[in-house]
Amino acid sequence: MNDQLSFFNRFDQTIPLTSLPILFNNPFSYTPHPLCLLAVEKLQAHLKTQTEWNHNFGLSNTIQDGVIVGKMFGVLVVKNEANEIGYLAAFSGKLAGGNHHKYLVPPVFDLLLDGEFLKVGMQELSRINALLESLEENTADGHTKQIAQLKIERKEHSNALQQEIFNHYFFLNKLGEEKSLTDIFKEATRKNPPSGAGECAAPKLLQHAFLHNMQPLAMAEFWWGQSPKSTHWKHDHFYPSCQEKCAPILAHMLKGIELEK
Repeated sequence: MNDQLSFFNRFDQTIPLTSLPILFNNPFSYTPHPLCLLAVEKLQAHLKTQTEWNHNFGLSNTIQDGVIVGKMFGVLVVKNEANEIGYLAAFSGKLAGGNHHKYLVPPVFDLLLDGEFLKVGMQELSRINALLESLEENTADGHTKQIAQLKIERKEHSNALQQEIFNHYFFLNKLGEEKSLTDIFKEATRKNPPSGAGECAAPKLLQHAFLHNMQPLAMAEFWWGQSPKSTHWKHDHFYPSCQEKCAPILAHMLKGIELEK
């Protein structure tokens, strides 16, 4: 059973308090808790049977449209305000070209719905690229300086657009502290965030839990589908959260929560 607004999913059986984890697992080194395994089983059953959307994971024997793209999914076992035990589910990045699907929590910030600035910015990049292409086809006419200047403008515009994207991501923790993606990475790494930071399953799950006053108890992430780009990701295998994109974010989001060693 799922609460549509909170995305809180109940287990089919009563969960005794004695079966709850004592400490939250370290997302970078863990063995999935039995309750996480139960939640994963239910999530995978949903992925196999749902008909709302179509995404080519490369698992079907029949030919499907679109490029094969496996996905990282995650579950977060939580306790809600009514002291009920359940779980949240999420995916990394986009799924079937979208951010919003039944059963799966929404993104921290939705560029597809609230990213008008991105649309405008990409239109400007397209204009610069078209002008560059035209000039480069006619280099004999002496456009060398203009081409060089346009390439500088393109780089500056692209960097500014990426920074604008980062500025729309804010992350909560148990203490109610909210911090921007840019500030998180500057404090932790003295660098700007990498592209796609904040879109992984783990930050989505924790953010949704904190927004709806749920207590995180345990989490796990697994790969679903084929991986055309890397042999590292294997179907139905569990993986730790990524260091490059998630480590600084989760350090902030898990502040105030005691972790397993």
